[in-house]
Amino acid sequence: MAQAGPVPNPELAALGPALDKPGRDKLNRLGLISSERVGSRFVHELTDRGWRMCRELIDAAPPPRATGPAKALQTVLAGLGRYLRAADLSLADLFGEATPVSVEDRIRAVYTELAPRPGGWVPLRRLRAELDAPRDAVDAALVALHRTPGVSVIPEENQKTLTDEDRAAAVVIGDRPKHLIAIDA
Repeated sequence: MAQAGPVPNPELAALGPALDKPGRDKLNRLGLISSERVGSRFVHELTDRGWRMCRELIDAAPPPRATGPAKALQTVLAGLGRYLRAADLSLADLFGEATPVSVEDRIRAVYTELAPRPGGWVPLRRLRAELDAPRDAVDAALVALHRTPGVSVIPEENQKTLTDEDRAAAVVIGDRPKHLIAIDA
């Protein structure tokens, strides 16, 4: 997270615990990192889901058996969390991504992970849950994407099936809340 970009295994081991094969496989399976073999070593990078998990950990209470140093670190992290909320920033905003990626590009990447197939419908509540970005930035990107050929942002046809979470995740385009997105390949 603090490196905000791809990190080779040897550098990762210098920054903290080494990432062995079982750990790497688990983090990839959970969608928290993406790993790629470059030459003879692996290079790892946080996914949007990984960034979100880091944000959740900042807001978490210390583990039940935390020692003094761990409690002190969690206190500092809680202060960081308060700052991020007050400034309406994401962790990626704070640490700076190595290669800036627009929110629109991040939406497209998360859509690709969630969609059953290109052009398949994905609820905005699921899309938002995977993004670590301020709501207003995601809303603006969804409005812009809606105007892009090959992208559809529509309301749920059967409004009776909408949950409170679906309604909260909707983006208003024109005068109607939209709940679903589809992006053609």
